[in-house]
Amino acid sequence: MSEINLTVAAARALHLAAQDMLAPRRHRASKADVLAAIRHMGMLQIDTISVVARSPYLVLWSRLGDYEPGWLDELLAEGKLFEYWAHEACFLPIEDYALYRHRMLDPEAMGWKYSAKWMRERADEVAKLLAHVRTHGPVRSSDFERSDGKGGGWWEWKPEKRTLEVLFTAGELMIARRHNFQRIYDLAERVHPEWHDSRMPPLDEVRRSFVLHTVRALGLAKAAWIPDYHRTRRPHPDPARMADEGLLLRARVEGWDDPVYIHPDHAQLALDAMAGRLAPRLTTLLSPFDPIVWDRRRALELFGFDYRLECYTPAEKRRYGYFTLPILRRGALVGRIDAKAHRKAGEFELRGIHLEPGVRISARLVKDVADAVQRCARWHDCPQVRVNHGAVGSFSGRLGAAFDAAGTISTA
Repeated sequence: MSEINLTVAAARALHLAAQDMLAPRRHRASKADVLAAIRHMGMLQIDTISVVARSPYLVLWSRLGDYEPGWLDELLAEGKLFEYWAHEACFLPIEDYALYRHRMLDPEAMGWKYSAKWMRERADEVAKLLAHVRTHGPVRSSDFERSDGKGGGWWEWKPEKRTLEVLFTAGELMIARRHNFQRIYDLAERVHPEWHDSRMPPLDEVRRSFVLHTVRALGLAKAAWIPDYHRTRRPHPDPARMADEGLLLRARVEGWDDPVYIHPDHAQLALDAMAGRLAPRLTTLLSPFDPIVWDRRRALELFGFDYRLECYTPAEKRRYGYFTLPILRRGALVGRIDAKAHRKAGEFELRGIHLEPGVRISARLVKDVADAVQRCARWHDCPQVRVNHGAVGSFSGRLGAAFDAAGTISTA
């Protein structure tokens, strides 16, 4: 294959094509498309914050447009997906279960996600809980009443919840399904009865598979970007050596010192990107936990976009807002919107709107972003959009005018 040399714009286009984010969908999404999108990404990160749709549903909306969120829950219940620790807690294609089994068998290496001390000191309680599940079937954390008067964050989980979570991390329990986003735990052998540890691949093969999966999901990757995607631990396979073996392709990006690596499955896409045949046309809003932005260094190096989630930052120290949604517009990350869906009122509030320095405000930019916000609002069952008085500036004003012209701006 000829040498691949990409401009930064072409590198972005290749990345977005691999993430299935190059162009708007032409057809309404189906349930099969939900599974296909997760397979493209390799995983779908889970988060419970719900000022807008919970992150996994929003990540899928960014790729699929309007779709039925219940399909994600159905795919989990049908066994086509499973939950485990990947980048963080994620929905994963069931065919990748073997890659994560080594983590389950070495849970003490999972840090805060597992406590050997808890399992040791509460061995009788753990055994009783497992026996209860085995005899009575799946359980939820809410099936157990709190008796210590506490409540709050994960550090104050009731004992049964902590036990369920460590058994989940150790692979003895799996998530059978969810109800109102609450996990329902069952024995692993009942949730995934086809599995047997005799099918587990060697650890070295797993490590190389994670590299290949990451590079394919990203479209192209610097060596330094690869470990973060699946949060793999050392030793990390050398992608240069894998390229020497023909497992990866090498490429160069204009202005970058380090080479990038491309999966052979994307060889034609890479050539199309180099020839300028990949034209990003999608404008949409992203979740903070979207693979495109969850690695701050990668987002900065690839898109020149410095993104930090500020929901865990004290309010007085936030720069942009509690849960800002990056704006992806035609191959560039051009800004961020701090939004909140008021579902009962049917109103989608824009509490803050910030464009990146140097982004030129044009009628086409306003239309692209206004259309994306309106699509997102409608999907949230919020037909009205309100631009908060704090979201000042010429761009906010022009967005408001666009909503007003479309008849979707709130009069409240």
